[in-house]
Amino acid sequence: MPTLPAWWFACLLLVASRLMASPPDEIARFIAGLSTGDPALAPLCTQADWTAHSSELDAAWSQLEKRQLGPIRSWRPPLLPSDPARPLLYFFSGPDILYAHAFFPEAPTYVLCGIEPVGTLPDIASLNDAQRSAGLRQLRQSLSSVLSWSFFITKNMRTDFEASSFRGTLPILCLFLARHGCSIQSIEPVGLQKDGTLRKSAPPFHGVEIRFQRSSEGGPSPEQTLFYFSTDLSSGPVERSGFLKWCATLGPADALVKSASYLMHTEDFSTVRKFLLQNAERILEDDSGIPLRYFDAETWQIRALGAYPGPIELFKQFHQPELESLYRRVYLAPLPFGFGYRWQAPQSTLLLAEKRSAAAAVPSTPVPLVPFRAEGD
Repeated sequence: MPTLPAWWFACLLLVASRLMASPPDEIARFIAGLSTGDPALAPLCTQADWTAHSSELDAAWSQLEKRQLGPIRSWRPPLLPSDPARPLLYFFSGPDILYAHAFFPEAPTYVLCGIEPVGTLPDIASLNDAQRSAGLRQLRQSLSSVLSWSFFITKNMRTDFEASSFRGTLPILCLFLARHGCSIQSIEPVGLQKDGTLRKSAPPFHGVEIRFQRSSEGGPSPEQTLFYFSTDLSSGPVERSGFLKWCATLGPADALVKSASYLMHTEDFSTVRKFLLQNAERILEDDSGIPLRYFDAETWQIRALGAYPGPIELFKQFHQPELESLYRRVYLAPLPFGFGYRWQAPQSTLLLAEKRSAAAAVPSTPVPLVPFRAEGD
């Protein structure tokens, strides 16, 4: 059976959004294992497949909060003060709004992208029991790696998406937003023209725009926008597309890079690497992001956080002697959370690169450095 193009699923999303009986926020809550008052979905929340789904996600989320999200929220403010005016660019992310929102909770706009298709948010009530049960089970399987290790396994996700009624990244994005305590206001398919113009009125679509609000003790927070684009970031295709042209219109940005397969270590991805160095004011990344040698010392202030044991065996050819030397000279205490391919906290690598002009304008709370003591000293 031939694989359907990504734009076909985006067109289906547009039609489904017009016909869907339940509001997107209620569907997001349902697939996130959270109770819903929607008349079409509430009766389904009493069925065994949904209660098992809810229970498993509750347990997984509790562990994630304890091991990852809670420590990130406590760790973040001194080193990474919020800037509610700055968008966040999270390239090579797949549907990982989870960590984007944890590290940058007040970004007005999130831009995520990957090779995974957008997919659709299904009309839950129209599925039969077998389809719904299989879809929820497949959804949990898709989430297993990111909930356990902090990153998605791309080739596994592709198989999961093809086998499920909950196709593409959209159900996962909505699940994460619901579990983060966000309410979804709207979902709309979008496309980009080659000149970087955002298009909503006509296909082909290869992206989605999600507007949402966070809940807080003081009431709803300002509305935020999440864009996800299914796009090829290698130099030739990205230069021919309008993706980077559109990103540039968003203004100075923060950037997050995690578990990016060391793609920006190669010339095949030099265009997107140069774009981030030019357009980002802060870059938070593990060692799979932009290599240290590309950060000009006169432009960038670098903070080495955690540890650097080097890449995992699969990516051992991307070892960075310069980064190893930096960590031998000075480093902070081990991170209280795991990050990237080295998902165990004591081994995780995190670099915070900040343009010196931006750092001087908004100084962060100083964090003491721990000097490295070499063996034999």
